[in-house]
Amino acid sequence: MISQTNGSAIAAAYPSKANEVKEQKQTETVSSQGENSKVDELKKSIDSGEYKVDINALSQKMADSLL
Repeated sequence: MISQTNGSAIAAAYPSKANEVKEQKQTETVSSQGENSKVDELKKSIDSGEYKVDINALSQKMADSLL
């Protein structure tokens, strides 16, 4: 286990790495929140019957996957 003192020394020695890790954690949190809200919106629209399938886009994707 790294103590706070050792962690501070490491962060001081490698400031760019510490910032990268911090930014990566923030990005992961934001994207997981965004994904959760998108999934929740889709669930609500499916449950309410408002979700409509784009048949043209679906058929195009199916045709493309067969080629």
